[in-house]
Amino acid sequence: MTERAGLTAGAEADEAVNALLTVLRISRVMERIEAGVSPQQYRMLKLIGEGGERSARLAEKLAVARPTLTSTADSLVAAGLAYREAEPGDRRVVRLRLTAEGLAAIERGDQAYGAWFDSLLGHTGRREEILADLEALGDALTERRRARAAVQAERDDRAGQL
Repeated sequence: MTERAGLTAGAEADEAVNALLTVLRISRVMERIEAGVSPQQYRMLKLIGEGGERSARLAEKLAVARPTLTSTADSLVAAGLAYREAEPGDRRVVRLRLTAEGLAAIERGDQAYGAWFDSLLGHTGRREEILADLEALGDALTERRRARAAVQAERDDRAGQL
C-alpha cells in the first residue's frame, strides 16, 4: 500500500489545505518582489502580450470581476504600459495593447518573478516534477473555466429561447 493510499479523507483534506496555504504564501511573497509591476499587473500584461484580448475574455482568464479588470487596465494605461484600441468595424469592442514600456515591464517581471520562483524550485530538488504538476494544475483550471463558460452559454441560450 502506498503512503498516499493509506491517507484518510480527513488527512487528505488537511494535506490539501496545507498545500493551499503554501500557494497563498507564495502569492504574498510575490507581492513583495520588486518587479516594477504588481503580480496582478504582470499577469494582465502577459495576457495582453499574447494578443490584445477583449475585456470580458481578460476578466475571465484572470478570474477577476470586470470592475477589477477595468481598474487594473486603467493603472496600466496611466503608467504608459498599455493602450486601448477600438476594434475596426465595431467601436464597442476595445482591446488592450502593449506599449514598448509594457514590453519592457514584462521583461523586468519575467526576470524578477522568474528568478525568485526558479530559486525556490531549486531548493526543493524536484524542479521538473513541480513544474509538471503546476502545468497540470493550470490545465485543470483552464478546463474548469471552459466548463463553466459552456454551462453559462447554455443557460444564456435557454434564456434567449424563453
